[in-house]
Amino acid sequence: MTSCTRRRTRSGLTFLEIMFVVVIIGILLALVGPTLGDKAQRARIEATRAQITHLSTALKSFQMDTGRFPDTLAELAKDPDEVEDKSYHGPYMERIPTDAWRQAYLYTPGKDARFNKRTFDLSSTGPDKTEGTNDDITNWETTE
Repeated sequence: MTSCTRRRTRSGLTFLEIMFVVVIIGILLALVGPTLGDKAQRARIEATRAQITHLSTALKSFQMDTGRFPDTLAELAKDPDEVEDKSYHGPYMERIPTDAWRQAYLYTPGKDARFNKRTFDLSSTGPDKTEGTNDDITNWETTE
């Protein structure tokens, strides 16, 4: 009589092997995580700059058609009363976007004292969501 011996095959991983893999993944995340976070923040800043440029273009188009800048950004999403030009097919924007941190853009129509002409200020409070700090993103040049 022959004895039939079966060899048990090991299936699955031991606790020690799983912990080893978890530690390796943790080390990799610790090394790569900050780099990915910085890139995400830079991408948000660049997206906000692009939106400010897009909003500025819409504001200038509004001004060319009506002879004035709107009192609020919300006016860009509706047809202005002053437009008599038959080529106008408004509104200038479907909706007014928020910045990359889901904050409303700050808009102030005004007068540029250097050139004595009507202009506007358009800005985002930036990552810290606080107006007047160094991380604000604006449509004007800052010198600091």
